[in-house]
Amino acid sequence: MNTGVSSTEKVAQVILSSELLAHWQGHRALTRKLIEKFPEKDFFEYSIGGMRTFAEIVQELLSIGGPGTKEIVTGVTTVQNEHIAHGNSKQKVLELWDKETKEINENWSKINISRFHEEIKSFGLYEGTVQSAILYFIDNEIHHRGQGYVYLRSLNIEPPMFWDRNTL
Repeated sequence: MNTGVSSTEKVAQVILSSELLAHWQGHRALTRKLIEKFPEKDFFEYSIGGMRTFAEIVQELLSIGGPGTKEIVTGVTTVQNEHIAHGNSKQKVLELWDKETKEINENWSKINISRFHEEIKSFGLYEGTVQSAILYFIDNEIHHRGQGYVYLRSLNIEPPMFWDRNTL
């Protein structure tokens, strides 16, 4: 696949790897705040217009970020599994979210900057570069978090501010 990036451009960096990770983890922190806002029952049961529940959406997110970064590090193809055991407990989902956040950080530290333009096939299906895969992981989360915002608003619950990506 031709990324349209010359070898000279690959040397220059607009954003540091550590800054990209911080950006992603800021989004993960905001998604976690959104999960916390959901009433337990609605997290697992509420949907609009045939969309998945937010719990099902979060399962998809959990099947991408951690496993995807692990696949980048190890080179071992991962089969995406959106059926993650959580026992219909929002607390368990939050624990899984936190565990995956740590796993992403650990795996990230093993991704050499020289690999970001390397061609890969995420989950054995999606061709691109390490960088495009990571950007997809982030974009997918943002997209689905938007669905969570719609759900909360329709439940008359004020969601966290979209810009509040503070990880503290």
